Amino acid sequence: MAFIEDILTYDFMQRALLASLLSGISCGIVGSYIVSRRMVFLSGGITHASFGGLGIALYGGFSPTLGAMLAAILSALGIEFASRRVKLREDSAIGIIWSLGMALGALFMSLRPGYASDLTSYLFGNILLVDRSDIALLALLTAIIVIGAITLLRRIMYITFDEDYARSQGMNVTLISYVMAVVVALAIVLSIKVMGIILLMSLLTLPTVIANTLTKDFSKIALLSAIIGVVGNIVGFVLSYNFDLPTGSCIIFTLTLALICVKLLSLHSKRAKA
Repeated sequence: MAFIEDILTYDFMQRALLASLLSGISCGIVGSYIVSRRMVFLSGGITHASFGGLGIALYGGFSPTLGAMLAAILSALGIEFASRRVKLREDSAIGIIWSLGMALGALFMSLRPGYASDLTSYLFGNILLVDRSDIALLALLTAIIVIGAITLLRRIMYITFDEDYARSQGMNVTLISYVMAVVVALAIVLSIKVMGIILLMSLLTLPTVIANTLTKDFSKIALLSAIIGVVGNIVGFVLSYNFDLPTGSCIIFTLTLALICVKLLSLHSKRAKA
């Protein structure tokens, strides 16, 4: 009851709950694309590259979200360009940008005067620090992702599973891939305060892995991933509030436990049918 009372009383609790809801939807849908295209390592590269933008922004005294967003978008586009045009192996490009981003972030954080007390909140997340501008941007992105998923799901599915077939149908595979890379980058940056840079990959992958255990239909995976992401975020948020634990860790533990349960039930169902 105390949790509900605080939600109704405090603005920062309401913003945290909204962030849980919105990031669950956006990361769930985007995660279905990432996992299906086997781009989990790419999302990790973008996530860690954004740390460089955060460090530069904090050192320069401008918006950390803007800095992280620019770094994430540039890194996502850079990885796509390197793999498609420069013919550099994608894993090599990701590894370079991953390490460069972390190095830049660590460098500029160390150059800041005083102790970088906000470093932990960016690395591991602090959902209570979400402000109104974060909610507005996350709500806008979530709306775009949902509308895009509804209207362009078939095209995205073709590109996800068979780029050659998509090209034969007249689809601009390169343009859509670049756009999706930017969407992935934005979803990552706007969810950093919820999960943190270190833990964010789990929010992009675990809901989709759980959904994929339940169904093989791509549209259902995207829908279930969003639902699972929302439920996992909210349950993790409630647990972190009640037991005074980091929200990101509670979300990961919740989703991991859900995955274990779903896998065990799936194995039991297969054995029963056999």
